[in-house]
Amino acid sequence: MGPAADKRRAAGGETVYYYPRLPFGHATYAARIGSDGKLIALEQRLTPENMEKLKPGATRAEEVLDLLGPPYRPMKQRTSGDEIWTYPLLIPGFPLPRWFLAHISPDGILREKNMIDDPTRGRGATR
Repeated sequence: MGPAADKRRAAGGETVYYYPRLPFGHATYAARIGSDGKLIALEQRLTPENMEKLKPGATRAEEVLDLLGPPYRPMKQRTSGDEIWTYPLLIPGFPLPRWFLAHISPDGILREKNMIDDPTRGRGATR
């Protein structure tokens, strides 16, 4: 899978390595490695179920990164100071790619979350 884009410590002495395939692969794989150095699981993290776990006003930025991995295209809003983290994904049964947007406030809390159609895919665009 090549070099990991990020590596984060997890509960129980695990280390999680993140392998984003963004923007065209619409996936981020997380390789969970136990304290013994053995692979526990390889998980696709960009799923609607994982997006539902994130609660505006309660989820910290670190928790977003732990769950979803590094964002594809972080941007900063000048007016609010929020960072907007973009995660392109495919949703089963939905015909077009989507973007999950996580709005992170300057104090490191998930302020808002949105799901939008991929703005890079106009009508008539090919996949």
